[in-house]
Amino acid sequence: MRNHGATRSVDEARLATLLPLPALDANKYTRGVLTLVAGCADYPGAACLAARAAGRIGAGYVQVFCAPESVSVLRNYLPSLVVRSWDDHLAQKLPKEVSDHPAACLLGSGFAVGDKELNDLALEVVRTCEAPLVIDGGALSALASEEGLTAAKERAAAFRTTVLTPHSGEAMRLGKAIFSDSPTGLASFQRALADGRAKMLASAFKALVVLKGPQTFISDGEAVVVMSKGTPALAKAGTGDVLAGMIGSLLAQGLVPQDAAELGCTLHAEAGRLAASALTEISTGPEDVIDALPSVLARWLAI
Repeated sequence: MRNHGATRSVDEARLATLLPLPALDANKYTRGVLTLVAGCADYPGAACLAARAAGRIGAGYVQVFCAPESVSVLRNYLPSLVVRSWDDHLAQKLPKEVSDHPAACLLGSGFAVGDKELNDLALEVVRTCEAPLVIDGGALSALASEEGLTAAKERAAAFRTTVLTPHSGEAMRLGKAIFSDSPTGLASFQRALADGRAKMLASAFKALVVLKGPQTFISDGEAVVVMSKGTPALAKAGTGDVLAGMIGSLLAQGLVPQDAAELGCTLHAEAGRLAASALTEISTGPEDVIDALPSVLARWLAI
């Protein structure tokens, strides 16, 4: 990230140059493979939204490992998805990134918070996934522990990319895990503004942090980038899954984490605004945000 230690706004003109146009000789693998570990039995819809958003923003191949009970839901929702149970030798099938076959993984959309089996599964993925990894939703609760913090640091030591996408409540749980032995540190974290919290989380977990809200703050632990185009239309269940799918898809298409986060957050906000202009901020839902993405992309491609 440029301008270490500074805070800046997203540069939309620069981001427009990063849109992942496919090469003339592209195939589904060279366009990027995104693997989702998402969708527990109670929340298959979160995986549906994340996977659909991932395809809409360009990933060439989207596959989902979900709870056995969720497999039929996802297959019926979107025929283009490759869907398997996560009981099916998951660790052996996590993506490995190679030079001409970019890949990434998204973990946690539609994970029930506090479920021990899901926490164990999440930590297994954090430890074993070699490709760039986006951690979202309920999987963040698994990371909010001494074991999770250690796993995140081990990923960084192995030069493996990690992106965390918490909302304010999830950020607070992560902060409590960092400062569990330091009341003073926890108090400082709680008093900090959102940009400061994003910075502290990124530094502690050795990850890029996307702290979602009306303003979204993106930090690598040194600098902070703010995206200020949020809209109340996005304050609905499922829109975070859409964003996670978008960031994961852009990572899978070869964008560096900072660019994937900035571009994904900005396009997500623009799609929310465009959907709300037709449907109102009251009625807009996550599916509408996905449906608005092609129009937003067309506008950006014309810049």
